[in-house]
Amino acid sequence: MDTRRLVLFVIFSMSILMLWDAWQRQHAPVEIAPQVASNNADTTPTINATSSAVNSNVAVDNDYKLQVGQRITVTTDLYKADIETTGGDLRRLELLKHRSADNDKANFILLGDVDATGKPMTYVAQTGLLGVDLPTHKSLFTSVATQYQMQEGQDALEVRLSSVSNGVTVDKVYIFHRNKYVIDVNYEIKNSSALAITPTVYYQIVHDDESNQGSALMPTFTGGSYYTDSVKFKKLSFKDMTKEPLRVTSNDGWVGLLQHYFVSAWIPKEGLAREFYTEKLNEHIYRIGTKSTLSIIPPGASLIVPARLFSGPQTKHDLTEAAPGLEYTVDYGWLTVVAAPLFWVLSKIHGLVNNWGVAIILLTLLIKAAFYPLSAKSYRSMAQMRELAPRLEILKQKFGDDRQKMQMAMMDIYKTEKINPMSGCLPILIQIPVFISLYWMLLGSVELRHAPFFGWIQDLSAVDPYYILPIIMGLSMIIQTKLNPKPTDPIQAKVMTWMPVVFSVFFFFFPSGLVLYWVVNNIISIWQQWYVNKSIHAAALLKKSGGKH
Repeated sequence: MDTRRLVLFVIFSMSILMLWDAWQRQHAPVEIAPQVASNNADTTPTINATSSAVNSNVAVDNDYKLQVGQRITVTTDLYKADIETTGGDLRRLELLKHRSADNDKANFILLGDVDATGKPMTYVAQTGLLGVDLPTHKSLFTSVATQYQMQEGQDALEVRLSSVSNGVTVDKVYIFHRNKYVIDVNYEIKNSSALAITPTVYYQIVHDDESNQGSALMPTFTGGSYYTDSVKFKKLSFKDMTKEPLRVTSNDGWVGLLQHYFVSAWIPKEGLAREFYTEKLNEHIYRIGTKSTLSIIPPGASLIVPARLFSGPQTKHDLTEAAPGLEYTVDYGWLTVVAAPLFWVLSKIHGLVNNWGVAIILLTLLIKAAFYPLSAKSYRSMAQMRELAPRLEILKQKFGDDRQKMQMAMMDIYKTEKINPMSGCLPILIQIPVFISLYWMLLGSVELRHAPFFGWIQDLSAVDPYYILPIIMGLSMIIQTKLNPKPTDPIQAKVMTWMPVVFSVFFFFFPSGLVLYWVVNNIISIWQQWYVNKSIHAAALLKKSGGKH
């Protein structure tokens, strides 16, 4: 295998690995418990009459729609939220510290029934209680106010919704916290009736299968997820939910909904037995949730049921603080073991320079420096092959189309000059996992979203608006091609000529943070290859002159 074929092989291998990694991220197998049959057509979860387990299977309802009541507006330092009096649903959640992907003047809408562009979407957080005279997500609540505002110096803002039926009073209490993306959602149940009640509490997220799907060139995962201490982190695509609804029981963990950069997750009371479930509500609407049967509440007694909802960006610190395992929602694929330390280093560098673009440049320098002893072997192999290029061209003219004699003559030259064309292969292959890990790390880090670099690049997660970096990327690849040995095969020569153009076109659609990494990586590689080429060429001239200067 000569150097040109090696380069093509490596590029092909990296492409296959990235495609395989992307496929794995989208179609990772999930352990799903057997489905329990049910003929219940109501979209409210029901209790299995034959056991204490909760049966949540429902028939597909093509007429499913969110019920409308009155909206309660809540404004904090991080959120502008809409709570619906019907069910006390969290119907809309606007993130005040994050801009819309399509309009940097507008805030990002995480939950809602329309997205930032006005297109229909369904992304709602619901809760309810199952049992006689208990409110579900279809029941009507009342509130003392329709607007709530977190005041300066106020650390927590409480929104209380109330429902009373046949002597049972239920308060659903939202508590928003300053500078936190965790919302407490507590039920306060007071049984003033003459009979004991045994409630079942459920928490669920309803989402459609069409919004937030990424682009054709940069697809991202949007779907369900859950975590328990025993099975760890699992993802569920909407296709998975259609094929086999989730039924998993546990005494810990959370259940949620993932999309690129953001996550919403219900975190029930610690130690409370729970069942995770998924259901298809109509052709495009799904829900994922968790249910728990509570203790008996005798007449005259009360019960408080705490829970938390994390709904916000996938920032490592916030996720780790919110719940065990929630940090795994930042999905770096099968190379997380490499990508996670890389992000740790990147974040530490950012803490020093306070610019994610500069941090990417410095991280690239560190990686190139760490791998230089391995890279040098590849560069030396390239340089040696470059020195042999004129002699190989002569062999090609001499033997013409007789490839067997051509190969034998080439092997004789390699043996005489003590050159191993394969010597640069292993070092390159060893580095591929690191490069792929860095690729997914930069692609999945919400910290880079709307993070400015300098000048025209004001969002490292978006494409370069003027395509300057992709053009520089293409030019750097052309320079690299010139530094490499000239292919003797005309087909290989054409491929190597057009490759910079093709790659540049692809990079037009890549986030500028990724392109910045590749540009810096290429510039350093060019310098390293030029330096090695110069050294090998000087050594070759010295050898030809018999060691005389």
